[in-house]
Amino acid sequence: MQGKATQPETAARPAALSGVRVIDMSGWSGQYCGKQFADLGADVILVEPLDGSSVRRDGPFIGGSASIERSIPFAYYNAGKRSVALDLNVTDGQQVFKHLVRGADLLIESEKPGLMASRGLDFSTLAAEAPNLVMTSITPFGQTGPYAHYECDDIVALALGGLLYLGGYGDQPTAVHGNQAYLAAAQFASVASMMALLGASSGSAGNGAQHIDISVQECVVMGLETAIQFYDLERNVRTRGSGQLSMAGVGVYRCRDGEIYLMAGGIASTRFWENTVRWMMDGGVADAAQLLEEKWQSHDYLATPEARETFNSLFKPFAARHDKLALYEEGQARRIPICPVRTPKDILESRQLAFRNFFVTQHHPATNRLMIVPGAPYRLSATPWKAGSGAPRLGEHTNEILEGLGYDAVTRAALLKAKVIN
Repeated sequence: MQGKATQPETAARPAALSGVRVIDMSGWSGQYCGKQFADLGADVILVEPLDGSSVRRDGPFIGGSASIERSIPFAYYNAGKRSVALDLNVTDGQQVFKHLVRGADLLIESEKPGLMASRGLDFSTLAAEAPNLVMTSITPFGQTGPYAHYECDDIVALALGGLLYLGGYGDQPTAVHGNQAYLAAAQFASVASMMALLGASSGSAGNGAQHIDISVQECVVMGLETAIQFYDLERNVRTRGSGQLSMAGVGVYRCRDGEIYLMAGGIASTRFWENTVRWMMDGGVADAAQLLEEKWQSHDYLATPEARETFNSLFKPFAARHDKLALYEEGQARRIPICPVRTPKDILESRQLAFRNFFVTQHHPATNRLMIVPGAPYRLSATPWKAGSGAPRLGEHTNEILEGLGYDAVTRAALLKAKVIN
């Protein structure tokens, strides 16, 4: 049913990353990386400070009440992980961490450059503990360079990566929603980490640990698409054009229940333009036939203010009379590049996503509620993805994991009393 989340089939087949152990001590910039490994069956241990990951304090919160156990972003990005609350700033905590690393394949961290070294937990030290460890460090500007120690959050990375220059409206730069710089870094970190693990398992990378240095800024620069090539080839500096109708037949248009995006202009050598004009003619748009005159076949003319004004005076009223789904379906039938601008509600009710069971339900242990969340955007036939458990409470698995490392009850109690663990 539309708008309903379902659980995917959970046949008793091995997960793709079953047997892989990951230590995730990252925050916003790396937690999605850890989630992707957890989703594929890896044992992901979330190492948190005693007062919890900073993401736990980011809203919105379930029920509207701020609490480290009610953060919706934390619940989504940390589902399927096990939580250990550990003070890494004291010697005993550092020793516990080293024991944990010895059994790990991958460590994901997002501390400031130099902080891990000040704790005696830098790459070279950890590699001595775990000779085949892959350590992925995600920082705003990488481990080296003049910006390496600068403070930075998501919007700063978007700005210094160039994406804010291209996004927005005229003289008003606008950041895309949802910490996209951090998510880009997490995606690149996932790919690089997986390649390093595959190389290590195949022996092609040789024996020895590997350190992956991820720069959030550089990941954002990778998202500039053709902006650099435009300058390189044409000496043309691309600017933000959102909300602007750059040429006749291209842009966002309001309709009866929202907006649609049309791309009929700019490619006048194809039949998209003529199909669009005849669509308006069939819809009773007066004077639409003039758009078939020879001058409308010129790309340069389509970019003129006169052409844009003429086209908009005809198409805007036409679009405003129809719902976006009707415009989309009719436009598709006429082989016109057109699509609805979808709201979150539209996405949740998408027939396509419902057919593929994209949205799934996830239990939230702290509140005993069910959340509807995105599932996996891929399908693996032999080792299928399946929804994991909900996000852990702070320190929920500390005793369990330390016991697995060989710490007896007396030692664990002493560490708890000394506030090394929680």
